[in-house]
Amino acid sequence: MFLAALALTLVQGCAPVAPEPEAVSLATATGELGVGGFAELHHHMFAEEAFGGGWFHGSHTGALARCDGGAPESDHARVRMDLSQMLNLCPNSGSVDLRGVPLLSDLFGLAGAVGSEFMGKMEGTQGDTGLHLGRREVGTEWPRWDTIAHQQSWEGWLRQAHQGGMSLVVVSLVSNGFLCKALPYQNLNRPCDEMADIEVQLQMARAFDARTDWAEIALSPAHARGIISSGRLAMVLSIETSKLFGDKDWRSELDRFHALGVRSIQPVHQLDNRFGGAALHNVIFQAAQFIENCRIDYDCGVTTNSFTLGFDVYKDAAGNCRNTKGLTADGKALVQAMMAKGMLVDMAHLSEKSIQDAYAVAQANSYYPLYISHGHFREVMNPKLAENEKTTPAWVVRYLRQTGGMFGLRTAHDETRAYTKSGVANNCHGSSRSVAQAYEFGRQGLKVPMAFGADFNGFIQQTRPRFGANGACSATFQAEADAQAYQQEVSGPARLGTDFDKYGLAHVGLLPDLLKDLGRVGAQTTGLANSTETYLRMWERANAPRTGMADTAADIDTSGIAPYEDKAAREARYPTVCGAAYAPDSKLLNQGCRFDAECISDQCTSVLCSTFDGRCVCNDDGDCGGSSYCQDEIPANPGDNDCVPKKSNWSSCSRDGQCQSGACGGCADMTGWCYTPRSKAYGQSCKADTECTTDRCSADCYVNPTGTCLCDSDSHCASTQYCGWGTNSGKCQNKKSRGAACSADRECASGTCRWSFTCA
Repeated sequence: MFLAALALTLVQGCAPVAPEPEAVSLATATGELGVGGFAELHHHMFAEEAFGGGWFHGSHTGALARCDGGAPESDHARVRMDLSQMLNLCPNSGSVDLRGVPLLSDLFGLAGAVGSEFMGKMEGTQGDTGLHLGRREVGTEWPRWDTIAHQQSWEGWLRQAHQGGMSLVVVSLVSNGFLCKALPYQNLNRPCDEMADIEVQLQMARAFDARTDWAEIALSPAHARGIISSGRLAMVLSIETSKLFGDKDWRSELDRFHALGVRSIQPVHQLDNRFGGAALHNVIFQAAQFIENCRIDYDCGVTTNSFTLGFDVYKDAAGNCRNTKGLTADGKALVQAMMAKGMLVDMAHLSEKSIQDAYAVAQANSYYPLYISHGHFREVMNPKLAENEKTTPAWVVRYLRQTGGMFGLRTAHDETRAYTKSGVANNCHGSSRSVAQAYEFGRQGLKVPMAFGADFNGFIQQTRPRFGANGACSATFQAEADAQAYQQEVSGPARLGTDFDKYGLAHVGLLPDLLKDLGRVGAQTTGLANSTETYLRMWERANAPRTGMADTAADIDTSGIAPYEDKAAREARYPTVCGAAYAPDSKLLNQGCRFDAECISDQCTSVLCSTFDGRCVCNDDGDCGGSSYCQDEIPANPGDNDCVPKKSNWSSCSRDGQCQSGACGGCADMTGWCYTPRSKAYGQSCKADTECTTDRCSADCYVNPTGTCLCDSDSHCASTQYCGWGTNSGKCQNKKSRGAACSADRECASGTCRWSFTCA
């Protein structure tokens, strides 16, 4: 049970901050003038030190280096081979130690090796974990859209995003003790302690601030406006962890972290804690919760169809499983204390009951703003994902609007239902087209202010590319993905001409490219492009007197979402070969293929019912365009059936189609050389008669393979010359003067050769 759950996904002190500097603002307290740029609300810049520092490869600073490919017990991207310590269950509620059970102990002794490789073959990791020898080279093999174990938040990429229009980023300090305890001991920089990880990342953020002249930690909305107005990036610090504040007094810890610059907190992360209940999410966190309390709930099934591990659940009116736990007394007090400090309350990961409780506290504080830093709109998600408690329904969005909050839109959307009012074709699942469905639903239907909530370094996939061989369009099933990817090639919009085209949203520096591509496919992105101002107004509302509800949110409209068609029904419409569905004529030359019929050229190198994946190759010259030909003259050559550039004149050839000129000549017209017919004048080098405008070349196939163009009539020579004969055959000769020997009138300058064979 634990192995299956694991395989399905995956203290240092600080000195207080200096007093807030005087801010030079471009806006009034209510933001009337505004600042420009877009905001990213959930960014794990320093996650290399999350999970005890034992998971990620690559630092946020310095040079990015090639990784070792995840060899067993390597320095990243693997869980520990021996996971038997996980058999010591429920240490906080009675303890059940199963490590003495031989079968279980043996199984879990090798579980990590199996789990690491299994994760590396799952959709959304694409070989990024476990042994990943094909994902070692920075800039070409990592990062890309499916990176979960390699740095995505290097400072050079962050600056690239800033230069591309990002003016504010919420930097989330993060950790998860369950994952930390599953990592190889030698990889850890410290004992597993979530708050110790948070402290280290906080120090890193402050050090980054101190040495960077283009970014600064913002301590208030006015301070942020001043940072941005000076052309720098405003950074807002937030905390996302399940063991928030550990076992320490949370009030004093809240005061301390506020003094250190933290301005946003998620009261709950993946697991229930002393502050409240978490939204049901990935099965790995159900296993983690079970290890905490040994609970198995049969009231509603999430882990399987019949039971839920770890969480106390109930079935809602729609039949979906939800966490029974809302905010505890401490949780409500924490939210109230945050509001007293003007901090931003992030409801991402809160259970639905916890959200309702947080909203009640906000109401009691004159509709204090609440926000969600990263989430998906439930109504446009496919049914399987829409069942997930962590997705955000319209009634929660109403809370955000009524309190003056906003929503951070996750940039990873796999199979998304079409929002028919968007005007964006939903024909490339997982790409910017899917993000556009959700964004336009949020803009037009929910009418909620939005920014990005990308969650880089967050153990999740990102936006796929619309083009290329690196996962273009969602592999909900391969035939549909192939058909959709081909549709991008033939109908556009065209590529941006950046790494985003090939690698998707691989790192934070490509966020401006995603914003641009959203506009290119038809989304109206003005609000998103100016989302920093929205964030600052929300923050200002938290720190200013409020008179009540910010927005009645009475105009929410959830219509316009296309009915969902199950993927099995869609897949059944495609033809099959060897029992596998495929999209006919959907693959271009050199793209991966399984069957001949997938290729526009009708030629795939795969064999034995795609036992070995192949690539599309040419079948004839017509597959290669005007400047190339299909190489087919070298049997068994690995490059055979590749399109190669046509050959220039005098290059060896075996047929006309290989030549730029369209003509291949030589001895008996078999093996020869490329030439342009009648392209060489008298006296120029040549290899064949037909290469000369005179139709005569001195070359032959044996003794003199290269010669010169000869004359074949007087017309090929100057008016004062004639075409010679005998020993001067084919050579233009000067016409002869009076008295010179001649054999014909044409040899004489006078035009007359006398009967005595002399020129007159």
